[in-house]
Amino acid sequence: MVKFSSKVAKYAKKPLSDKLLDLFIYLSMLVVLVCTLFVFMYVISCSVSDPEAVIRKDIYFFPKGFSLNAYTHLFRYGDILKYYRNSIFYTVTGCILSTVFTICGAYVLSSPAFSCRRIIMLFITFTMYFSGGLVPTFLLVSKLGIYNTVWALLLPGLISPFNLIVARTFFHNLPQSLFESARLDGASEFRILLRIAIPLSGAIIAVLGLYYAVAQWNSYFSAMIYLPNKDLQPLQVYLVNILITESSTANKSVASSLTRANSLTSIQLKYCAIVVTILPIICVYPFVQKYFVKGVMIGALKD
Repeated sequence: MVKFSSKVAKYAKKPLSDKLLDLFIYLSMLVVLVCTLFVFMYVISCSVSDPEAVIRKDIYFFPKGFSLNAYTHLFRYGDILKYYRNSIFYTVTGCILSTVFTICGAYVLSSPAFSCRRIIMLFITFTMYFSGGLVPTFLLVSKLGIYNTVWALLLPGLISPFNLIVARTFFHNLPQSLFESARLDGASEFRILLRIAIPLSGAIIAVLGLYYAVAQWNSYFSAMIYLPNKDLQPLQVYLVNILITESSTANKSVASSLTRANSLTSIQLKYCAIVVTILPIICVYPFVQKYFVKGVMIGALKD
């Protein structure tokens, strides 16, 4: 009660301009929250409502009727589990590899003993604004022999320059005396990284893992270009086929399995696919949110 009273008194002393700014921020966030919640609830409601209500467009926020036939046919006939396994593999493997290489690169580039760190960071920063383009990247992937393999999704975007810069800044702000003491005791750089740097980097590792996992899970353009083999494509390509390419094999394979009596269910397939696709990220994000905020703030500090 005392803390609440002190906060109220502190807020009352704020200038009117600050109060108006706070009000504007809260109202803006409220509008964003309502818009996001409306779209999310609309998709969920359409996926579980009666198919006839979906066709008539009678659904605005809450579902009308209840039917899980679309989910049943999506999992039973749509080969979605195969695409789900592929996406999980790409997300987990890509997240681990990207986080490991980013941490290693950031630690090296944050060390004052590494004389070439400034010019290397200049080249890394340059790639944030200019890239080789789609055609040179496609030719490079083909020449490396990873076209139409799982490595086509894992290797080209293995390290994000932005994430590397954030991690480098985080390591740069760690107490350098710890590293110097370890070097005086004869510890190698690899041992310092494993025994000192990484145990102090739980927040930034969580941030990197979240960034890479979300980016890998949502990635679909690279898979459409580098993975013509449908057995290797992730879930997002399957979702694009259902939402955009109405005559795609994925959509027709599910729709053709429906009987004449429940053919209306096919209209709900795109809503079910959207829910199935975004559900894992929604379940994981609350557990790493606190590390996300802390890690971004610490990684943004600069001496």
